[in-house]
Amino acid sequence: MTDYFKNKRIVVTGGAGFLGGYVIDGLRKRGCDSILIPKIEDYNLVNPADVVRVYDDMKPDIVIHLAAVVGGIGANRLHPGKFFYENLMMGVQLIEQGRLRNIEKFIAIGTVCSYPKFTPVPFKEDDLWNGYPEETNAPYGLAKKMLLVQSQSYREEYGFNSIFLVPVNLYGPGDNFNPESSHVIPALIKKCCDAIDAGDDHIVCWGTGMASREFIYVTDAAEGILLAAERYNGPLPVNIGAGFEITIKDLVEKIAKLTGFKGQIRWDTSKPDGQPRRCLDVSRAKSLFGFEAKMTFDEGLKRTIDWYRQNRR
Repeated sequence: MTDYFKNKRIVVTGGAGFLGGYVIDGLRKRGCDSILIPKIEDYNLVNPADVVRVYDDMKPDIVIHLAAVVGGIGANRLHPGKFFYENLMMGVQLIEQGRLRNIEKFIAIGTVCSYPKFTPVPFKEDDLWNGYPEETNAPYGLAKKMLLVQSQSYREEYGFNSIFLVPVNLYGPGDNFNPESSHVIPALIKKCCDAIDAGDDHIVCWGTGMASREFIYVTDAAEGILLAAERYNGPLPVNIGAGFEITIKDLVEKIAKLTGFKGQIRWDTSKPDGQPRRCLDVSRAKSLFGFEAKMTFDEGLKRTIDWYRQNRR
């Protein structure tokens, strides 16, 4: 760890959220004592006037932009317009106001959903523009990818130091377990635990189970973001991931085993699989700022399941 964050004012949008809590914990461990969180009750970051107020009130040296309107396949299908507009407007305005005020650095957080639907595995950052994203989450993915365009063009024209990171799907203690908006790991943990409690003999899962996904434990993701903030000052997008993939079928079976659910797993093939495969090439993060994920997948899942069981009521 360095003294990079000491004596700096750091604004963390989304700091009250899942990833935000871990990023803030990491900042505190690095000796940062001026962390500012624009809470949604006070600042609607979709509103231009509220974005201006954030900068006026908080006067940041560095902005880490984690805030996002996000969800799983179901939420993306229900709210494509909302997910596009709100994610785009938050990011574009925050970067523009940061440029106008000549802040030291902006850390923009993208999404693996920005990659083309049929990206060769493992996904290399250079493949980001080689096709259209998977349809169910394309509006969200494209809104986030515009922040890469903005970061690169502002660096070229204005010398503005904005970096762009592309994290894969997160999981861990404190995740969103609301079935209306959760991602696949918390949704499956909840299904299995609820089925055990209810004595159900089966659970129903979306799709065919053949799609694959990569997941990164939330503490690893936070560490990757903070290392990039400390050490990286370039125009290239950088993947933040664990560098492995697992099929949804194998994931369901693993979570069923870890939770103790012994019933039948049924597949609703009328529901979409989403992107066929997801697995990131993580070599750029290692070479540019020394990041490698450390948490093993089984241990991360156990910790997430334990947290859910202790906190769900």
